[in-house]
Amino acid sequence: MEQEKKKGPGVLALAVLGAAVCLSLALAGDRAAAASAPAVMAMAPQGAAPAAPAAVGRTVIPLGKAVGIKLFSDGVLVVGLSPVETEEGACSPGRDCGLKTGDVITHINGGEVDTIEEVQALVTRAEDEPLTIQAVRGQRQLQLTAAAVENNQGVWQLGVWLRDSMAGIGTMTFYDPASGVFGALGHGINDVDTAMLMPLESGSIMPASVSEVKKGASGAPGELHGVFDLKRDLGTLYANTNLGIFGQMPRETVGTAVEPVEVAGRDQVETGPATILSNIRGDEVEEFDVTITHLYPEGDGTRGMMVQVTDPELLAATGGIVQGMSGSPILQNGRLVGAVTHVLINDPTRGYGILAENMLRQATGG
Repeated sequence: MEQEKKKGPGVLALAVLGAAVCLSLALAGDRAAAASAPAVMAMAPQGAAPAAPAAVGRTVIPLGKAVGIKLFSDGVLVVGLSPVETEEGACSPGRDCGLKTGDVITHINGGEVDTIEEVQALVTRAEDEPLTIQAVRGQRQLQLTAAAVENNQGVWQLGVWLRDSMAGIGTMTFYDPASGVFGALGHGINDVDTAMLMPLESGSIMPASVSEVKKGASGAPGELHGVFDLKRDLGTLYANTNLGIFGQMPRETVGTAVEPVEVAGRDQVETGPATILSNIRGDEVEEFDVTITHLYPEGDGTRGMMVQVTDPELLAATGGIVQGMSGSPILQNGRLVGAVTHVLINDPTRGYGILAENMLRQATGG
């Protein structure tokens, strides 16, 4: 594999989708960086992610709090393929063996691999001996064979760029005090290069603080800038899905400032005034006025409604909806009705939201 990790930060689902963009804020994108940052405590235990709980109640605490998110992949994701320059010319063993961008390498020579460092070590040890590579492509299991080549600097490579982890800031949507389950983002964490949903091995959330806002404008979505506290974890992740990320954390982490509310069914959501809870400065969660302008039929689960920001304070501070606000809970008539997921690129005052009941159903794998 390539000795270097893929350049550029990992992005939390920052892919352009039609006229809208997902709202998670990128910070970093490799496992080694997350593990070696200053003052880092032990990471979440490696191995299989925790199983989803059997049930999540329909009365939850709406949050709106920004948190740091670390995600470590189950296997290593192929994010690019390139020639290796050797003394005999350019070779592409990774591409020639059949690997493609978006494949997830899970085993080499029968041994499980979850980090770039593990892959590098196996390639270096084998030199030009053939390697048996097991990978996943969509729903298919693949077995391929490739032999590394020695580049001009004497490094054995396959010409494959890999990613094994991502980190960033997102917003928590709800917490269920009965089961300890939380939901966040309202969409999945996708790789920036391939737009693939990152397969979750393990992950955690950490305290975060918003330090700056880049205001949104037509054609240029804004974003929240912030830092997260690598010294401690608030909870662990068990699922990265297209309808959000889900995990569990202790009740005392949430506090008692917000009362639980009922999760609205689709038939209880209506067009008209609503509010969102969002963390746009420091660690303070504030409530802002919005209007639900349109409800959509069942289809794309992350786009159940259209929301328009009407709150003068939020418009002045952010220009509307910005990256980093993904997961901000939407409240109407005393119920949790949804979460913000996308902003319209050409109109930052408007964006899409997911129905809360869809996130709740996904939290238990329903």
